Amino acid sequence: MIVLGIETSCDETAAAVVTGERAMLANLVLSQIADHAPYGGVVPEIAARSHVEHLDGLIARAMREAGLDFADLDGVAATAGPGLIGAVMVGLMTGKAIAAVHDKPLLAVNHLEGHALSPRLVAEDLDFPYLLLLVSGGHCQLLLVEEVNSYRRLGTTIDDAVGEAFDKAAMLLELGYPGGPAIERAAREGDPARIALPRPLAGRPGCDFSFSGLKTAVLHAVQALGALSDRDRADIAASFQRAVTDVLADRTANAIAVLRDSDVEPTALVVAGGVAANTEIRIRVESLAGCRGLALNIPPPRLCTDNAAMIAWAGIERLARGLVDPLDASPRARWPLDEDAGLAEGAGVPGRLGRKA
Repeated sequence: MIVLGIETSCDETAAAVVTGERAMLANLVLSQIADHAPYGGVVPEIAARSHVEHLDGLIARAMREAGLDFADLDGVAATAGPGLIGAVMVGLMTGKAIAAVHDKPLLAVNHLEGHALSPRLVAEDLDFPYLLLLVSGGHCQLLLVEEVNSYRRLGTTIDDAVGEAFDKAAMLLELGYPGGPAIERAAREGDPARIALPRPLAGRPGCDFSFSGLKTAVLHAVQALGALSDRDRADIAASFQRAVTDVLADRTANAIAVLRDSDVEPTALVVAGGVAANTEIRIRVESLAGCRGLALNIPPPRLCTDNAAMIAWAGIERLARGLVDPLDASPRARWPLDEDAGLAEGAGVPGRLGRKA
């Protein structure tokens, strides 16, 4: 089985060719960081236009690298959401065109399912069900991955995603964009105990997250110090990173307990999404998994950030189960993995910890 994957949910244009034997024949990612850096974040219109300009050429290059023609494919997988709607439309429409012209099945993949299943691309022995900590620029969730196309949400952020919090903290510290790598670089030289920052929701029941208050605390710390020295920036970055890590570990520990209390024993703890590339977070969850007697699986960094190999692999998993999509499949700006899960408690309620859905 050979599937072409296309990913354009945000600011990476990506194309990949993956086999059912877990071989990545091509895995290309074209970053738009330089385009968005002057704005301190992703500009949707710029992202969509860049996908239009580069996607066709990137797909052609991926097919050449794989040494294949479109006729050799068993399916075409394209991200159909969630994400920036204009960006998603570019990739999905391109995937539809290739599938239609070459009479191939279309797999309209949920970007989050790509992250959720990405560990199985490199770990053949990873069985269902497993506990997933999904941490990225747009999402922060704890999910039980029961099977392909079957997910149970245990917790989610009630305001900011963790990657968004990294970006905003980096902006406050004038460390540049993207914020995650910038904060991690600065934190290496910093003292994580110097700046007292909150751990929102830590120690409370449940598995939800909140990062809005932590972001605000960073703002107050910056204002209190006035003109920041390099030492100040490093110490605030280290303190912020430690606070985030503490929160992620606390909520994940709660999720493990919730599952075991309901007689569900996950096969592993999996961490996926762009923020999973952070070294301190990796070390902390490794310690947590060891203490709880769980195997830990974190995909390599190239599969943590947005990429098309994970979309192709999700397509392979879905194609193997007959989960193909019609050519009129719609792009979706919002698309939860657990569609039965409602709003997290406090999300969108004025005066509560939550600020938005």
